[in-house]
Amino acid sequence: MTGLQDRLTPEQVEEFGRELDELRQRIVDDLGTADVEYIHKVIRTQRGLEVLGRGLMFAGFFPPAWLAGTVALSLSKILDNMEIGHNVMHGQYDWTRDPALSSQRFEWDTVAPAENWRHSHNYIHHTYTNILDKDRDIGYGILRMDAEQKWHPYYLGNPVYATLLAIFFQWGVMLHDLEVDRLLKGERKWSEFREVRARIARKAARQFGKDYVLFPLLTGPLAPLTLLGNATANLTRNLWAFAIIFCGHFPADVESFTEEETERETRGQWYLRQILGSANISGGPLFHILSGNLSHQIEHHLFPDIPAYRYPKIAPEVREICERYGLPYNTGPLRKQLWSVAKKIVSLALPPRPKPTSPTLEREHATAA
Repeated sequence: MTGLQDRLTPEQVEEFGRELDELRQRIVDDLGTADVEYIHKVIRTQRGLEVLGRGLMFAGFFPPAWLAGTVALSLSKILDNMEIGHNVMHGQYDWTRDPALSSQRFEWDTVAPAENWRHSHNYIHHTYTNILDKDRDIGYGILRMDAEQKWHPYYLGNPVYATLLAIFFQWGVMLHDLEVDRLLKGERKWSEFREVRARIARKAARQFGKDYVLFPLLTGPLAPLTLLGNATANLTRNLWAFAIIFCGHFPADVESFTEEETERETRGQWYLRQILGSANISGGPLFHILSGNLSHQIEHHLFPDIPAYRYPKIAPEVREICERYGLPYNTGPLRKQLWSVAKKIVSLALPPRPKPTSPTLEREHATAA
């Protein structure tokens, strides 16, 4: 963990912040028709893929049709989750005043209720990014993802917990808002989550009923195949979302911070924390779209309410600013970032190694005694 104060002088930090503020303002001033056309095109594509996928399930007795339908439905769910739902609910299109693009009204195709997610993600995570004991996305309450987290034998299961979280990621995000770890420690009371639980129950029932009851039944005798196709599409979306999100937050060299070093944080220091606490994933245009442009996690943490499809265009400028100030710009292909995350999950499952004792210090202590 490297202190924020060790990176730049106070004057440099504030100048750094002013440059990023100016970059953000240029984007805001340029928002317009092209941004609206882009998100509407993505929405039309997502809906078309869903209709195609659902329709092909009626021909599920023919394996190529079932496979094509499952692929189309998987892509539909990925687009809905990543490039549409996540970004719309961040308020990236609130400026359009379009009710369909309102961050407060949008609901996505996942079991996590939008209202719960907006609090835990938009507010908690993006305000307290990578601050230990404040940002609950560090380990999602079940994983040890930072060396500063106190080790416990429970964490020997880190790789198992991570695998299960990846497979059932939408359910993990849903339960995240219940703060189960704090309930078990007695830090929160079950009664405090009455409204959160009610929203979870309603949304989970609706999603489960849609994917595993209604649509399978509509295909009659093909119901088992349709159920399998829907489950496969959800699994694909879960694994993809987990990979993209973890690769943006937990590769090697992504830093965490203490509450003490972020007290009375200025705008420039907040920007600096976002840079040091994020990582990008390199790739082509289609990869960026399917990732919801969270492959540009650095730019997203800097400007979470700016339309995400703008991130690839401003990334070179953000990187150039970082280079001028001698700051790291953590990026790499998916395989590299994913391998880095996997190694961290495994290494942090093990107890910390005792720090080597200096013979000189030992002699000094012995002499003093």
